[in-house]
Amino acid sequence: MKINQFAIAPTTLADEKKELLQIQFIRQADLQLTPHRLLRRLLQQSFPEVTSHEAADTKIANLLAADQLDALSLTQISGDIKPLHIYNLILQLLGFEAGRDFQIDSPATLNSKVNLPEFEHDSLTNDDLLHAWYQLLITHTTTGQTFLDQLAGRGYFHRLDDLPKPLFFNGKAQPVFDTTKLIHEVVYVESSQDTDHDNLRDLLKVEITRPSESNQQPVPVLYTASPYNQGTNDADGDALTHNVNVPLKEKPATPNTLSDNQSVPTKLPEPRVINTHTNQADESFGNTFDYSLNDYFLARGFAVVYAAGIGTKESDGLRTTGDPEETTSTIAVIEWLNGKRTAFTNRTSNVAIAATWSNRHVAMTGRSYLGTLATAAATTGVDGLKTIICEAGISSWYDYYRENGLVIAPGGFPGEDADVLAEETFSRQQQAGDYSRIKEKWQQQLAAITTEQDRDTGNYNDFWDARNYRKNAKKIKADVMIVHGLNDWNVKPRNAEKLWRAISDLPIRRKLILHQGPHIYINNFRSLDYTDMVNLWLSHELYDLDNHAEKILPDVLIQDNASAESWQAYPDWGATTNHTAHYHLTTDGLSTGTTDQATIQFNDQLDDEHFQQYAKNNAQWQRDLVKKSSPLKGHRQIFQAPAQTDDLVIDGCPVLHLSVSSDQSVGLISAELVDLGNFKRLNPLPTVLARQAMAVGDHFRKEDLREYELSKKETPYQLISKAHMNLQNRTALTQVDTITSGEVYPVTLELQPTHYRLTAGHQLGLIVYATDFGMTVRGNQNITYTISLANSWLELPHL
Repeated sequence: MKINQFAIAPTTLADEKKELLQIQFIRQADLQLTPHRLLRRLLQQSFPEVTSHEAADTKIANLLAADQLDALSLTQISGDIKPLHIYNLILQLLGFEAGRDFQIDSPATLNSKVNLPEFEHDSLTNDDLLHAWYQLLITHTTTGQTFLDQLAGRGYFHRLDDLPKPLFFNGKAQPVFDTTKLIHEVVYVESSQDTDHDNLRDLLKVEITRPSESNQQPVPVLYTASPYNQGTNDADGDALTHNVNVPLKEKPATPNTLSDNQSVPTKLPEPRVINTHTNQADESFGNTFDYSLNDYFLARGFAVVYAAGIGTKESDGLRTTGDPEETTSTIAVIEWLNGKRTAFTNRTSNVAIAATWSNRHVAMTGRSYLGTLATAAATTGVDGLKTIICEAGISSWYDYYRENGLVIAPGGFPGEDADVLAEETFSRQQQAGDYSRIKEKWQQQLAAITTEQDRDTGNYNDFWDARNYRKNAKKIKADVMIVHGLNDWNVKPRNAEKLWRAISDLPIRRKLILHQGPHIYINNFRSLDYTDMVNLWLSHELYDLDNHAEKILPDVLIQDNASAESWQAYPDWGATTNHTAHYHLTTDGLSTGTTDQATIQFNDQLDDEHFQQYAKNNAQWQRDLVKKSSPLKGHRQIFQAPAQTDDLVIDGCPVLHLSVSSDQSVGLISAELVDLGNFKRLNPLPTVLARQAMAVGDHFRKEDLREYELSKKETPYQLISKAHMNLQNRTALTQVDTITSGEVYPVTLELQPTHYRLTAGHQLGLIVYATDFGMTVRGNQNITYTISLANSWLELPHL
């Protein structure tokens, strides 16, 4: 077990004493106790669930300080308190088992990475004990939280009076706000838009959960813009999903797929006339969408706000899938929280309500579409948005649904597109009365999205350009934390890497966390103090706490793919100063030395049986693609490097250069970079180690504990990266060229960015093919591709 902690703030002994006193873990009088009596006091405080000294002593006696010496006896003898005693006690309090995880006579043999205190001498003083307990409180237990967080979940803060609110310990907000008295209320923010063209500004439903203490003192806000918040139309989305078993079509040549058309602003209706003002909401709400990371902060003095945006249930407007109108509706909520926009208590009475409980410091959180809208909001430079935590967010919708002139599906969702997502999230239709008034407008809107997204060509056109947030990256004023999975084939890593580059020169603070998962949250991993990192970050950003979060947290943090529970800090991801390895494509594989003058071919057409099989089972196609002997032989080319003699850490975007021809007037090229060899690798999904093991607060929500583990079985390969290109877009993304049958064209194909450690014995593999059954259209066309090896090579950025 490795417990990696990156959010520990350095302290002095004086600061440790001050903070221990502030959270009432010790009293001023305790500083005058003998070491043995102080130790007993510290141990008693470590069991907040008991209410008497006798009950606490029973708990203490169950801890072993040394062989044949329990902790209670240790506090009652006159001998020295030794480091070995304290290490044994700390490890047991953290959840490690004596005799199983460590040995009582040698706790240093613990096979885990744990933040243990250091001592300068063998006979411990009061200062040593206080330092030890401070370090214990900020150290992660075996259930994935700091010991202090665990104590809080067992009632530590609940039993205390007169605690300051907010309360910070080691630079992080503590759960001292009462989650049994949370306020739940709904308001309707008036946005500066009329997307359903009814001559009224759109009203947006906003759901607020906040501590009752916010009525006395303003608190910061975690805002999650979630189009899924009010429900989804999954069956309607499925019905609209497009058929991908269609041929690749020849596109008309054009020097620029973008037009010069300028959007004409429409006249905006006047704001509603305010009849009166109030501080009391008309409406509450019950169970709804939530995110356990947000819940974690409710007890720590933060409000949580969810809004689904235009075109969702009990809001006005129409869905648009990521365009500037959706961005406008997203930031309208921030403007209200910042005191610069009006909200009403209901949809008709025009009674205005202000966010008097907000301290006007807002952070946006959430994964996928939620993280996407956080990025969109940040690119407006809206006041009040102090930071975003963008998890698996889209930074350009073209990079989600398209790639290099091709229609590309997000991994696992062939046939989905912008119109499908709009239909799925148009929850207004779930209320029959509302839908009857808007149905015709919605059908017109949906038809327009279907036309403008242009599945026929896959071109980067005006529709996609309007949904490219990176164009406005220079406007970002908020600090940015990006979290992304290196194996996320839904929102692919390019979205994170391109945003990371786009903000690299801005005068903001930026952090990047890359994990080995697919499209998942990581706030309940045992091996990483992710929640603590976010706490340190948000305490700094939203409470203006001078905790040096910007210096303590690594700029780039990456989970290792070759060993479990391993995270490494780096100064950058895919830095231009990285080394570059060149591999020539040869008939013998990938070579760093010799070149090859040969040409090789593959044909993209399969027999009907295998085509139908792969269309129904994309996973089987992927397995067969990598196998040397499979039905796909002759339908792809595999290039394999010699086995690694030492580690190779790929870092950045691999680039494939091909000299290729098609025997038709159409063509596409796909490529995968794979790690080959029968080895035990990380499981594709994290394992649930314990159900409901992580307490979010005192008698509040709990979270499962998860972790990535090494598989017990060997696997033959691991996908590292991939890419696709329409050969008509070989010159530039916005340029379409013709393809002449048999003519050889140079192609430069940038693969998805990655960070991957290829260890000794593993082999790097490159697979070049055409149809990707999981992502591209599947026309099963009789196209033969020829590659000239003499002018084909792979560039691999590495550390």
